[in-house]
Amino acid sequence: MRKLLKILFIEDDTIESMKFNRVIATLKFGHHINEAKNGEEALAFLTHKDNLPDIIILDLNMPKLNGIDFLTILKNDIVLNYIPAIILTTSCNHNDIKQCYKIGIAGYILKPLKYEDYISKIKHVLEYWSNNELITE
Repeated sequence: MRKLLKILFIEDDTIESMKFNRVIATLKFGHHINEAKNGEEALAFLTHKDNLPDIIILDLNMPKLNGIDFLTILKNDIVLNYIPAIILTTSCNHNDIKQCYKIGIAGYILKPLKYEDYISKIKHVLEYWSNNELITE
């Protein structure tokens, strides 16, 4: 049985956030979404250890604290490092991909241009993680 996920979605682009939320509503999975506009805001959210997300979906290119810097902090934190982090970005730069996997991400997804492809990718990611056994503290 699929479980409901608490998802932290980190994205600075309002249109991308609206698109993600529209897909979540369309899929009717019932997952709970918290949003942050950048890595700093996300880290502030994660200080509330009693309400940690099951997964984190984030963009790489963000102001203040970019995705790679955020991931480095996340994966060096003894409490937060177990949370699966999935990159959702337009960057197909091989060095970005390699660096993210080296840090310890759970997946790297390129944002497709077609909305139908975007829905499909998000659906598959959420189905996969809602069927996984996740660590909760």
